[in-house]
Amino acid sequence: MRDVLGITNDLSHALQKKDQNIVNAMRLVDLSKKRLQMMRDNGWEALLHEVSLFCNKHSILIPNMDEVYVVPGRPRRKTEERTHLHRYRVESFYVVLDLQLQELNNRFNEKNTELLLCVACFDPKNSFARFDKDKLVRLTQFYPNDFSSIELQVLDTQLQTYFIDVTSDPAFSTLDGIDELAQKMVETERHLDYTLVYLLLKLSLILSVATASVERAFSAMKLIKTSLRNRMSDDLLNDCLVSYVEKDIFDQVSNEAVLQRFQNMKERRGILSRSSS
Repeated sequence: MRDVLGITNDLSHALQKKDQNIVNAMRLVDLSKKRLQMMRDNGWEALLHEVSLFCNKHSILIPNMDEVYVVPGRPRRKTEERTHLHRYRVESFYVVLDLQLQELNNRFNEKNTELLLCVACFDPKNSFARFDKDKLVRLTQFYPNDFSSIELQVLDTQLQTYFIDVTSDPAFSTLDGIDELAQKMVETERHLDYTLVYLLLKLSLILSVATASVERAFSAMKLIKTSLRNRMSDDLLNDCLVSYVEKDIFDQVSNEAVLQRFQNMKERRGILSRSSS
């Protein structure tokens, strides 16, 4: 389990980042799948050797892998005979790795992977090296209600012009992600020139609703809106959720700053202080 979790550790951290980079995440997904498959195909002997060294060092009995394993408490004649090798290799080693691979394949199936790879074509790094007009047009098929047939034809032309424009503008040469690309398009008013391209870019950014930070917000909602607070308004719920989810930021705000902000919201008869709060 240590080796398996070590393989998926970088991927896990990448998926939990608030500023998640889709391109980097998909690369780590692919690498994790390959490493797990390589471990399944060729990692048993190395693992067995490592465990044997550990057992020898700590005087732990090592069973003969070719001997038949007997399940404690069960009559031997009523159980199917299997060796220790089968028990540890097939029923433990293979099962754990297959579960990990299956989980990754379920979460990042062919359709989801294609969607994310299409989104990655917006990546502005290395002078938009990942740009692929056909894949971006393909991306619109995931949003059939947002693009008409006529708009698809216009989008094809817009993408070609957009690519020439942004690759020739130094302002777009140092961008680090599609979020910065969207901001720069607004700053330079390119979002008004390439309305359909910007719409597709916004739809791509909405994919962040599946990130771990949003999942944590839904988990926090169960803690904030309890049975005793079931009449809480949406505005108050939103304010409480923001302060709870972003508590690392709010911890840096002093009580004095909060009191001063509340004091300045409107005229009050007295001056607020820590003791009165």
